[in-house]
Amino acid sequence: MNSQQTAQSNIPQTESQRTDVLIVDDIPDNIRFLSTFLVDQGYQVRKAINGQMALRTIAAFPPDLILLDVNLPDISGYEICQQLKQDPVTASIPIIFLSAGNATIDKVKAFQTGAADYISKPFQLEEVLVRIQTQLTIQTLQKDLETQNQQLKKALEDLKIAQINLVQQEKMSTLRKVVAGVAHEINNPLSFIACNIKPAQEYIHQLLGLINYYQQQNPELDLSIKAYLDEIDLEFLVADLMKILKSMENGAERIQTVVLALKIFTRLDESGIKPTDVHECIDNVLALLRYRLMSNDNQIMVQVHKEFGNLPLVTCHAEQFNQVIYNLLYNAIDAIDEKISHNIHSDFVPKISIHTQFSSPNLVEIRICDNGVGIPEADKAKIFEPFFTTKSAGRGIGLGLATSQRIIEELHDGVLTCQSIVGEGSEFKIQLFL
Repeated sequence: MNSQQTAQSNIPQTESQRTDVLIVDDIPDNIRFLSTFLVDQGYQVRKAINGQMALRTIAAFPPDLILLDVNLPDISGYEICQQLKQDPVTASIPIIFLSAGNATIDKVKAFQTGAADYISKPFQLEEVLVRIQTQLTIQTLQKDLETQNQQLKKALEDLKIAQINLVQQEKMSTLRKVVAGVAHEINNPLSFIACNIKPAQEYIHQLLGLINYYQQQNPELDLSIKAYLDEIDLEFLVADLMKILKSMENGAERIQTVVLALKIFTRLDESGIKPTDVHECIDNVLALLRYRLMSNDNQIMVQVHKEFGNLPLVTCHAEQFNQVIYNLLYNAIDAIDEKISHNIHSDFVPKISIHTQFSSPNLVEIRICDNGVGIPEADKAKIFEPFFTTKSAGRGIGLGLATSQRIIEELHDGVLTCQSIVGEGSEFKIQLFL
């Protein structure tokens, strides 16, 4: 009884009152002796006289610590310990074996099954108490360490998101400046060219009219003039000159389209949330990426199939939404380029399909599909993680999809998902709730 009193003064009551201890022993006197002692220390104590009873009570209410006898009538303590350590719910519960055996082989077997400690009978109550306190302290430290690890993991994820935001902001800020510079530097000479093409065509027609008039008025041209006209092949020259002017006109219109698409893409004069034409966004991104649709090494034109539904205007951050469409289409072209580079059959036709539909009174869906290389099964769960990429070195840093998912899911309360089959292609689906 003196040892019990000595031990009683060594444990803070406030800590033990939170601790639930399960004693598993088939000898009632042992249970009663330990139970009385631990209750006096302020512990909450539960009891089980066999293995089945112990497993049932643990499954119903997992304790903080288990004192487990090795020799039970139905199931050995080793087997119980092994079962508990294989279950994620109970694996972290510290188990202290109580055994009359003191051989090294018994202790080794106990620790091999997952025991935290081993006490040989007969034991001193002070020893039991100290070992319980030690295991509970270790458990508390482990939980604290797990909590800190989770906090560090969360901090790392927050840092990654902050990096994504910073990169995205810098990227768009740079793009705005570039677009502003391009618009300023190109628009003036472009306007000069575009405005003068039609007058040039008219002047040429007038000069040709003059030549025709002269020929009609002077059917018998000087032989030298006639020879010169034959030498320069006037008829071919006129036809080719008109083609050149037409090409210049088309080129100027193309440049104007690209500049306009860049302006719309970055929304230089707009900010915040506003009603947006999804189809206009897609068309403008396609205009920006037109050079990539035909720039693979084999000069195979990527076919783009659009199947647009009757969509309402979608209230969204137009600039960020443009960035998502750009990222998804850019990745689709990359996947197709990679498939082409793998020397696929000559009859391979690279395709990108874009489908939009208003699938319910408040849901807009956009699907972007490609027939590129596809995504390996092992990588599907990681493609939206920051800095993860399936592309070869130098072709991406793994922020495009992470940024896109954040824009859709955090800024627009939408959903961005992916389905993919290796060798057949991928489909990315955006769902926006109106």
